[in-house]
Amino acid sequence: MKNLKTIAVLLMAVLYVEGIGAFCGFYVAKADAKLFNNRSEVILVRDGTKTVVTMSNDFQGDVKDFAMVVPVPVVLHEHDIRVVNRTIFDKLNDYSAPRLVEYYDEHPCAPLIEEYELRLESTSADFAPSMMMEDMSFKKEYNVVIEAEYQVGEYDILILSAAESDGLRRWLNDNDYKIPENADDVLNPYIKSNMKFFVVKVNLEKVKYASEYLSPIQITYSSDKFMLPIRLGMANASGPQDLVVYALTREGRVECTNYRTVQLPTNRNIPMYVKPKFGDFYKSLFERSWKYEGENAVFLEYAWDVSPRNSVKCDPCVGPPPIQNDLVEAGVNWLNQNGSAHFTRLHVRYERENFPQDLQFQVTPNKERYQCRYIITHPAKGDMSCDEGQRYLKELEIRRKKEIDELSVLTGWNTKNASGYINEFSNRRYNVEKEEEERNTILPVGTSPSQNNGPTKGPFPWTLPMAFVALAFALGILDRISRRNRVA
Repeated sequence: MKNLKTIAVLLMAVLYVEGIGAFCGFYVAKADAKLFNNRSEVILVRDGTKTVVTMSNDFQGDVKDFAMVVPVPVVLHEHDIRVVNRTIFDKLNDYSAPRLVEYYDEHPCAPLIEEYELRLESTSADFAPSMMMEDMSFKKEYNVVIEAEYQVGEYDILILSAAESDGLRRWLNDNDYKIPENADDVLNPYIKSNMKFFVVKVNLEKVKYASEYLSPIQITYSSDKFMLPIRLGMANASGPQDLVVYALTREGRVECTNYRTVQLPTNRNIPMYVKPKFGDFYKSLFERSWKYEGENAVFLEYAWDVSPRNSVKCDPCVGPPPIQNDLVEAGVNWLNQNGSAHFTRLHVRYERENFPQDLQFQVTPNKERYQCRYIITHPAKGDMSCDEGQRYLKELEIRRKKEIDELSVLTGWNTKNASGYINEFSNRRYNVEKEEEERNTILPVGTSPSQNNGPTKGPFPWTLPMAFVALAFALGILDRISRRNRVA
């Protein structure tokens, strides 16, 4: 539609060097990782065989109860482990989250394009590894070896190796790690693969303040394996888990190799009334897509080159992009060489039955841009009496019908009572009344609406000239009768 022109103002002023004609939008809301319960977030940086993994989680409760066991392919050295600021997750999440954008229609009857200025409507027992573990690690009944132990930030960290899963499970339980009884089946494949175990507890003396999140932990290692272990997290899970992966590489997108990587529906026009409940909309869309794909796919939510040299990183942008220091914090160390940083956001909902294997990844040369983006469009306001305005109102009804159909397909929501939204502006179409008049008019034989100066309602299709003719004829008859009476 030629009068459907974007006149939106971006949340922040950005000069686009490339692709300027295609990028224009106004950020309204985002569907971030916090929408989903039982969620975890991981940053993966891959460069050759080097992998940097930054782990966060949604742990809430007493920090003395926090513990984490993560399989790793090699023994980590102390300089391979550090804590990072939580804000790096917030920046990557905010910048890549599925978003709702807002556009305004151009007024069809205005001689000049009317611009609208938009404003954003806002956004226990202490753990002493050196004393206790030294004795227990050499007990043959466990067949567990402490390869290394460190204190990093607020964490006490051990690197373990084990000969068999039962011994490792018992060792962890005896050392106050709450491991479920059925953990053997999960631990055994890692032990057979000669993987090590990165074991973390909170050092209560080093926790400076209470927070919703403990500091994210970052580890660095070199390995031919580009993978993310998820099976261990399913051992004591009560239902499906949501994982959001922020992956950064030199070359291009990251994709899963042992499960399908699927793009979610994007760039869809949806009804305006979705705006205040966009979070619920996206949750329903994701769940419907997850079930449609057999509950065992990895979903792409964002892919873009976010290196500082690239001026366009989203459409629209929700705020300042991650700067070079942010990317370095995440583990990207090649930008001083004018390299690219390709950012891929993947969303996985997994459980034991449909995800029997850990996630295996590969770096691809695919540099195509992608983001989950959903659009609401405000109708033009004012007088619509011009021909263009009447055509616009008719097209608006058709467009809104498509928006309702799109909403139903994407979410499965009941849209049977949406006629009010579709026909909201129908009373401004005067041609509708004229067409209705013509349908209810009885015309003389051999005539058509185009041959009349204007149809009238009712059973008598007389126009004003016809009435004068009839009146003259009647007066003539009366005059003749009067004359006959005088002669008689």
